[in-house]
Amino acid sequence: MVITAKQEALVVSSWNEMKDDAPTFALKFFLRLFEIIPSAAKRFSFLRDSSLPLDKNPKLKAHAMGVFVMTCEAATQLRKTGRVNVGANTSVQHLASVHFKAGVADVHFEVLKFALLVTIKEAVPYMWSEELKEAWSESYDHLVVAIKNEM
Repeated sequence: MVITAKQEALVVSSWNEMKDDAPTFALKFFLRLFEIIPSAAKRFSFLRDSSLPLDKNPKLKAHAMGVFVMTCEAATQLRKTGRVNVGANTSVQHLASVHFKAGVADVHFEVLKFALLVTIKEAVPYMWSEELKEAWSESYDHLVVAIKNEM
């Protein structure tokens, strides 16, 4: 799997359009996951003991934003280095360990991808196209492959 310069540009340009309201879109992204798989919320240690509604939980908001940003950044990293790095404060190995311990399965990754794409379509409907969908899909898929390879 290789991400093209055009795909990278599509991801980055759509991200730039969403960036100002990214926390809202990121939260919608995860809330959509929980609508589809309600039990997925139990896989998040910071949600299990929380009495806050999901849409008010600051840890969920931060986590959702992190996933959104990592997916976007994966496109640029792939073009620059040929691999996905997830940042200075964490590693792919750490993400893999957390996801493995939480029992995250292929279906969870697929539903999250669906939720991501629907959220992007809603966030930038004037930019939405099959090419944009493919670009974000490729970026997300690369991130997931990196995590799964370490699991």
